[in-house]
Amino acid sequence: MQVSSLNEVKIYSLSCGKSLPEWLSDRKKRALQKKDVDVRRRIELIQDFEMPTVCTTIKVSKDGQYILATGTYKPRVRCYDTYQLSLKFERCLDSEVVTFETLSDDYSKIVFLHNDRYIEFHSQSGFYYKTRIPKFGRDFSYHYPSCDLYFVGASSEVYRLNLEQGRYLNPLQTDAAENNVCDINSVHGLFATGTIEGRVECWDPRTRSRVGLLDGALSSVTADSEINSLPTISALKFNGALTMAVGTSTGQVLLYDLRSDKPLLVKDHQYGLPIKSLHFQDSLDLILSADSRIVKMWNKNSGKIFTSLEPEHDINDVCLYPGSGMLLTANETPKMGIYYIPVLGPAPRWCSFLDNLTEELEENPESTVYDDYKFVTKKDLENLGLTHLIGSPFLRAYMHGFFMDIRLYHKVKLMVNPFAYEEYRKDKIRQKIEETRAQRVQLKKLPKVNKELALKLIEEEEEKQKSTWKKKVKSLPNILTDDRFKVMFENPDFQVDEESEEFRLLNPLVSKISEKRKKKLRLLEQQELHEKEEEEEPEGKPSDAESSESSDDEKDWVEEVRKQRRLLHQEEKVKRQEQLREDRQTVLKPQFYEIKAGEEFRSFRDSATKQKLMNKTLEDRLKLEAKNGTLSISDTTVGSKQLTFTLKRKLSVAVFRGVVGRRGPEQRHGGRGGARDTRDRNVRQD
Repeated sequence: MQVSSLNEVKIYSLSCGKSLPEWLSDRKKRALQKKDVDVRRRIELIQDFEMPTVCTTIKVSKDGQYILATGTYKPRVRCYDTYQLSLKFERCLDSEVVTFETLSDDYSKIVFLHNDRYIEFHSQSGFYYKTRIPKFGRDFSYHYPSCDLYFVGASSEVYRLNLEQGRYLNPLQTDAAENNVCDINSVHGLFATGTIEGRVECWDPRTRSRVGLLDGALSSVTADSEINSLPTISALKFNGALTMAVGTSTGQVLLYDLRSDKPLLVKDHQYGLPIKSLHFQDSLDLILSADSRIVKMWNKNSGKIFTSLEPEHDINDVCLYPGSGMLLTANETPKMGIYYIPVLGPAPRWCSFLDNLTEELEENPESTVYDDYKFVTKKDLENLGLTHLIGSPFLRAYMHGFFMDIRLYHKVKLMVNPFAYEEYRKDKIRQKIEETRAQRVQLKKLPKVNKELALKLIEEEEEKQKSTWKKKVKSLPNILTDDRFKVMFENPDFQVDEESEEFRLLNPLVSKISEKRKKKLRLLEQQELHEKEEEEEPEGKPSDAESSESSDDEKDWVEEVRKQRRLLHQEEKVKRQEQLREDRQTVLKPQFYEIKAGEEFRSFRDSATKQKLMNKTLEDRLKLEAKNGTLSISDTTVGSKQLTFTLKRKLSVAVFRGVVGRRGPEQRHGGRGGARDTRDRNVRQD
């Protein structure tokens, strides 16, 4: 059982926990309950209270004994008997159900509206009859005095099907293009339909004429709301003879008194999602409104939030069990939600043990597993010197950190910082002193970094407060009080450099204004140094002088920019001259190079020519050496080439004989003799 609390209202979720598959045998289920603690501790209020894939609608019969739900896949309806706490029957259908209604006190008469325009009637034994409406339906209501079913949908007409005569009657012609929802007042029988244009049309079934029109779209738009599209009516519910709640597609709930065309109260869900369900809770004067994300409970007189419920999955439908504090939800998940709120009312008769269970939980609150553990990050472990415990049983990895025993954490923290209590005591004393100082005359406390910028922002804020158009303009957050810009006034790296080129060009008139601020800064520093002395206000200039100065600043703006540019050019020129002077003063020192062993140094010119020679191709090098007389090439009788060249260092001549051009006769025949003969021709030195 999961317990959540909002505004000191406890909500018990009875459907949380693991669910077992249907195909498991009873023996395996019992074995799982013995092994798995989560399965053993779960509360299964109603057996198999779920759908194969998704649950779309859920309702309770008028006698409170049966809970009916529709879902997919395949399309089906399930009926649960609360006296037996189990499934009574299940019927598969041909198409998905848009909505359904029980016409009798139990499940013996049910009407289903399908998404393929079919209307299906079921009796106690099963399927009874099927008919069709001209247009796709979206909602319907049953008028008990005349036995008429009113269907609304993708049409301007409201279709009437009389169940006593078994035929369609003349439809009601509305002014809307389409109708989304409808409802009938159980006290005087007034029929109301919500249109796609955001209006509510009220009809008298006796005279078949329209008796009222409410513009919900216009009333839902306020000065603070942002509307991207026209609000349509998505939910409708009567309460008593005079009260009606209307939900819009933009997330507003309007509460009307039928005697007035203006809403008594407009409640915004703040999510911008269509309202799907509306219910009244008369004992506490509450309204339960639900969109696909949240169920909100609020007072219908003041609009104050009582509590709210936010499931993990999207909500399709909500049903309040009559006369109790139980809430049933149809979600975009196989499991249907069961929530018990003791403040709304007692538990139903068929599960009265919930009252005793919740009372015991309130009397003996059990500490959760995480109460005895402390969550620490890796940085905290480094500060405590416990990084060597990573991977040991003392630390349990969780998300971006670790859980460790709270006793170990306190013991290590005390060893690392034994003077923690003294620091805590000094902080408390400092807070008390600051609280007493707050009663004195407050001075302007400027930050350590960017004092002039802070003073400028304070002056702008004071000017806005003094202006006459303050009420019309929406107040913007102050940078000084915004935590996002806190570092800009604390970290010296964010100090504004007033000597930089960009600052001087973008702020040409800042010099005159900054002089005034510097004077104020000096005065404020003097006030801070002499807090205990009497404060004297500095005399300011008259308003005429200030206005004349502002006009002069505007006239001299271009001259000031030109002046700043000239100064910047002069500074750059001075820097270049200094750089040239430094370059002239520097004396070039000789650099020495070491020659490798076995090499002879001639000159840098020889190394350059040698490098050029190495970059040339083999053919060019051979031609150059033949020209200089260091190489001679001659043909032999067997078709080979003979190369004779002179080594400069050893003054010796070497003769190489090898295959340079054409192949020898041995190689043409494909044998290995040629290769062997070529390898045997070694170098002969003279």
